[in-house]
This record gives sequence, C-alpha cells and structure tokens, in this order.
Amino acid sequence: MNFKITLIFFITGLFSMQAQNQGSVTGKVTDKTTNAPVSYATIVIKADDKVTTGGITDDNGNFEIKNLELRKYKVDIQFIGYKTYTTDIELSATQKTISLNKIQLEEESTQLEGVTVVAERSTVEQKIDRKVINVGRDLTTAGATASDIMSNIPSVNVDQDGKISLRGNQNVRVLVDGRPTNIDAAQLLKQIPSTSIKKIELITNPSAKYNPEGMSGIINIVLHKNANDGFNASVNTGATFATTPKSNSSIDMNYRTGKINFFGTYGNNFGYQFNNGLVKREDENSSQVFDIKNDNKSHLYKIGIDFYINDRNTISAYTNQNIFMGDGYIHTDNLFPTPGTDFQSDDHYRNDNDNSAYNLAYKHLFKKEGHTLDIEANHNWSKDKQLGTFDRSGNTPSADYNDQRTQRRKNSTINVDYVNPLNEKTTLELGTEARLIRTDNDYFTNQTGELPYIKFLYDIDLFSAYATFGQRFKKISYQLGARLESYKVQATNNGAKAYEDDYFTIYPSAYFTYQLSDKNSFQLSYSRRVDRPSLEQTSPIREFSTVRFKSVGNPELDPQFTNSMELNYTRVLEKGSISAGVFYRIINDEISRILIPDPDNNQNQIMLFDNFDNNTSYGFELSSNYKVNKWWDMQPAIDFSSITQKGIVSIFNQTINDFESVQTEITANAFNARLNSNFKATKKLSFLIFGFYRGGVNGIQFNGKEMYKVDAGARYSFLNNKASLSLRFNDMFNTMKFAFEGDNPYPQTGQFTWESQSLYVNFNFMFGAGKNRALQRKYREDNTKQGGGGLF
Repeated sequence: MNFKITLIFFITGLFSMQAQNQGSVTGKVTDKTTNAPVSYATIVIKADDKVTTGGITDDNGNFEIKNLELRKYKVDIQFIGYKTYTTDIELSATQKTISLNKIQLEEESTQLEGVTVVAERSTVEQKIDRKVINVGRDLTTAGATASDIMSNIPSVNVDQDGKISLRGNQNVRVLVDGRPTNIDAAQLLKQIPSTSIKKIELITNPSAKYNPEGMSGIINIVLHKNANDGFNASVNTGATFATTPKSNSSIDMNYRTGKINFFGTYGNNFGYQFNNGLVKREDENSSQVFDIKNDNKSHLYKIGIDFYINDRNTISAYTNQNIFMGDGYIHTDNLFPTPGTDFQSDDHYRNDNDNSAYNLAYKHLFKKEGHTLDIEANHNWSKDKQLGTFDRSGNTPSADYNDQRTQRRKNSTINVDYVNPLNEKTTLELGTEARLIRTDNDYFTNQTGELPYIKFLYDIDLFSAYATFGQRFKKISYQLGARLESYKVQATNNGAKAYEDDYFTIYPSAYFTYQLSDKNSFQLSYSRRVDRPSLEQTSPIREFSTVRFKSVGNPELDPQFTNSMELNYTRVLEKGSISAGVFYRIINDEISRILIPDPDNNQNQIMLFDNFDNNTSYGFELSSNYKVNKWWDMQPAIDFSSITQKGIVSIFNQTINDFESVQTEITANAFNARLNSNFKATKKLSFLIFGFYRGGVNGIQFNGKEMYKVDAGARYSFLNNKASLSLRFNDMFNTMKFAFEGDNPYPQTGQFTWESQSLYVNFNFMFGAGKNRALQRKYREDNTKQGGGGLF
C-alpha cells in the first residue's frame, strides 16, 4: 500500500466520522492454509473506483469500518505475501450492517519476493517520543560499522576516537535491543556491523517510563530479528578500501514453523585502522607526533527463540555475544628544540573483550486491545583484559615497563511493565525494576613510582518504579509520569573506601501534544534526568598512557542532574514532511573532562573528569524528508546547541612560576548541517550525494575547529531486487580532520587525522520462504518492549 492511499485513509476517515453516517461493514481475515488470523491486513473501501475510506485488522484479524454512506462499495483486503481479496457490497436502509464473516486470504504463488528481512530504503519516522531511523539497503546507511551509520544521522556526531554525542553532548545512553551493555559506547559502535542493524531510535527527552540515565537522551540500536514463515536469510558482505583493505560481513536468518520461531544474526569486522596526530606546546616549542595503528577483529552473534503459546501469550529468549580482539600500536616522537633531548615511545595495547547478554521475556496480551503485561530478566556479563607494553628510546625521562588491566562486570536486571487502556481515551502504565551491577578491576604494573597493584571495586544497587497516565482528546493529548528511584553506589580502592553515595529521588516527566490539523502537530515535553559517573570516569586505573600524557578516572565524581524541556513541531507536506524542535536544559554539577599538570612532574599532563558548576544549554534542530519528484528525494537537517560552562582550570602563572586554579566561564556553540540527496536513475540504479559540516566548537580548555566532507555513492539492484551492489566514496576531497587550539593548562595546538577518505563496497542477497506473521512481529520483533529497564 503506497503513501498516497495511506494519506487518503487518514483524511477521509476523519470526514466520515464527522458525517454521522450509519452504515458499517465487519469481518474476520484468516490464512487459508493455517486458519490463523491475519493481523494488520489493509481494508480498502472504494466507491466508483475511488478510495473512500479504510482501516486495518486487529490482533485477532477482526475489522469494522463504520460511518459509511448507504450505497454500493467494492472492498479490497490486502496483505504482503497474499493475493488481494475483492468483494462487492451494498448498504441500504434495510441493511445498514454487512458482515463478511471469515475471509480467507490465499498466499501469492511467488513467495520469494515477499521476503522483507532488510527494507529497500532507509526511512525516518518522527514518533511522539522518538525519531526512528529504519536502516535499509540504500546508500544513506552504507558503512562498515554502527559508528559509520551514526555519522549520517541528524543531531548525532561521532568524533575521531569514536565518541558519540547527541545534540552536542556526550552524556548519551547507548542501548542494544533496548538493553544496556557493559561495553564502552565508542568501542561498541565499532564492533557492530552496519548490516546487522534494523533501526536506530533517538529518544531526546524520554518520559518517566525510561531509565533516567543520559543527559542528552537515549540511542537504541535494534538488531535484525526476522519472524517470517519457513526459512529466510539475508547475506551481506562488504569491504572498505583505505590505507589497507578492511572487511565486514553478516548473515541474518530465521526459521519459523508452527508456534516456534528460531532466529539468528552473525556479523564480523576485520582490518587495520590508522590515525595520525600532532600536538605542539607553544611555550617550550616542543611537539608530539603520533602514529597510531589498530588491528581489530570483532564477532557479534545473536541467537534466540520465540514460542507463541497462543495468540495472547509469548515466551522469548535470546543471547547477544560480542567477541573482540585488538592490538593497538602507538608510536610517539617527542621533539624538542634542544639538540639531543628528543625521545621516542612505542606503546602496544593487547585487548581481549568478551561480552555476553542473556534475555528471557514473557508477554501476555489481555482481551482488551493494548492491555499488556511484560516480565523480563536480563543478565549481562563481560571480561575485558588488556596487556600494555611501553618501550622508550632516546633521551627518555622514563624507563620501559609493562602493565595488565583486567575488568570483570556483571549487570543483572529484572523488570515488570503493565499497560492498561482504561478506556478509548485513557491509558495507565506501571512498571518496576531491580538492577544490580558488580565490577571488579585488577591492575598490575612494574612502572617505577607507581603502585604495583590496584584492586578497584565499583558496585551499584538500583531499585525503581514508575507510573504514567495519559489521555487523548480530539486535538489534545497529554501524559504525566514519575519515576521513583533508590540508588546506592560503593567503591573501594585496595580495600579502602574510595567513594560512596546513597540517595532516593524522583524523576518526573510531562508530555503535551496539540494536533492543530491533519498536517500540523505540536509537542511540549519535560523530563528530569541524571548522569551517574561511569566506571571509566571513576576508576583510578589508567585508560591509556604516554610519556607526557595519561588519562585516569576520578573516584570522587558526583552525579549530574538535568532538567530538560523541548518543543517540537511536525508538518506533513504533499511530498514529504518537516520537523523542528527547540530545547533548553538546566545542568547541575556537570561532568566534563579536564586537563591538569601531573603533580609529580608539571611538564606532563593528566586527563580526568571533574564536576563543573551549574550550567545551562539550549538549541534547535530542523530536518525534512522531501520528494522533489519521482527520481529525486532529499533529507536536509541542521542543528545548533549552545552550552554555558563554568569550571576551574589550571593556568601557568609566570610570576610565581607555578600553576594556579582559576574560575572561568565560556559559551560553547556547536552547529551541524547534513544533506542526503538521492537520485533514482532507473528502477535498478540509484545515486547518492551526502554533505556534512560541523562548525568550530569552543571549550573551557580547547577550541575545536570546523570539520566538513562530501560523500558520493551508487547502488544497483538485480535478480528481481533480491540482490544489490553498493559503493560509497567517503570524504571525496579528504577534508575531514580534528584540529584544536587552547591555552590551558599550556598554550598548545594540535590536529588528528584518520582514514576518513575511503571506498566502501557492499553486496546483499536475500532468500527465503517469505510470508510474514504481523502479530508476532509487532510485539516481539524488536526486543524493545521493556519500560522499566530500557524501552517500552
């Protein structure tokens, strides 16, 4: 069913309700072979060969179309994978209601074309509380990893280290299938193959239903899970050509028979990544030249089963497995103006990371539509082992040494979610969650002057419950909610208490929507959120280290709380849509990175985290999907954010020949612009031009300079659209680089470059039996039906 028919359904449906006509038609749609109900089949009512109104079947295959004029009609019933059923009816004063009884749909003879494991085009949906990017096979999302896809999404940025930010802020919560993982977000995005992703959800102002972590919101990555009848699969293989070739591949499969559906996904990434950097100290005319090479291998598995006990009860279980092996090589030339004082360092990091997630869920559908109960348990276990070797040569101020860091983490969650539509206009949602996180870190080193052994424990106990109440009226709807939460954290360093916190708090939320007309809607929302210090931000164990620079955590970090307000507007156009939004945040005790001189040697620097003063932030975003004509469509997007930061920095005072702490305040503005432009040359051949611009961003310690690039691509489909070949040339003019300058704690400038210019080639092939089961796909396909612990 195309977009125009859908729009006609909506508009004519409104008029027909207002007309107070008395006729109606009812029926039940089933599968001719299995006699199972066909949910969400499309009902088209035509008069004089023109679409008058329509609807869809419910979970049990039933439908009822009301408020019809008393006259003759043609009824078409459509569903993917089935032949269209057509019948004629006539409503009259003596027969105002016609029952079509049981309508049996017959499968299409060519079932292969019904396979929809991977959508043909990427689409962007603006829902009431989130923006959903449905990842298709087109060029918009062409890239080797999730990190590549993120770079193309409005309001999202990924820096040269893979750190992700939403609306200019890195305090964003990243979930996989609605569940948290124990993997750092930057590393996680590099491990997930792009072809294993079904969709990405951006929730910038989550309600009390969601966990309150993440100042700028939630990014949820939903992996593929198919539920078509029989055996179905989609195979992808890709290669990135840059300094050296890199490969990625994936396969998504399912086998559905009777009441059982088995599904699985496997993806991998292999190859070397290269980075180069230069940092200059203006005060001593010294330089650090970095040559960085990473040899990474990652494997991702998702295996699961759905057991449909009956139409109202489903049990599902799945496991996600991430296996990562990487070798990082960092060569640094430390150059000084005085002859004979230069030195070099060669650092090698060997990483082995295993992450396992196990999920068991039960869903019950009550007789009343929308009345549901979800019970879910999730356990995530990970082990990250890193061996470091640090070799020095030349006039080095430090000796060679080795170290070893081992981190073990367990995250167990149980949540219950209940939704009850009290009537046609009112919905009540309740939920509760218990989450226990245990982290154990061991660190060994033979570096002179350092503790030879550190054991750092970081434990969290979290218990919460939420309630939301919403009502819908003719043009206005609202939802009010609150989440009560008990949070307790305790950290120990070599047996001594390093940090503890224990508090009970409330996180309120409110949503108001006004439907001005069929094509215009407004939404105003408010939520209170929190950013709790992560293990990486609090651990005294080094994240990485060079001769003159190292990064560690701060065990004394306090959480930051954010009050966030948003106003969004959506306009439906004849050839697309446009959405705009503004936001304002009040941030208490903002957590941010800082640079300080090493107290043991003030010529060296330490990067850590600290709490800044209370700050404010505001911004706007504007995006659109517009079909210029049959062969050209565009997705332009811009966003702007501004944050006022107050904090204490270390500044070198030449008068006292030492560093002093100084209170400072800056306003950091960030502007981003993106444009996707798709051209369809033929039914099989399409092209893409993608442009990106990011303006310079000021900070308390560094000012980042502007960044921009242009990508181009082509895609060709063949074998009756079951196969496709895509090419994407990223950063055609090799302009992407991260450059900065700053005065604190030393006057310095720098620039880092990476393999931004590359050619990505992808091949996709789909095959299988094809017929879709709509009911089960709706309720269990995405594994994101969790409210207490993740997404509902």
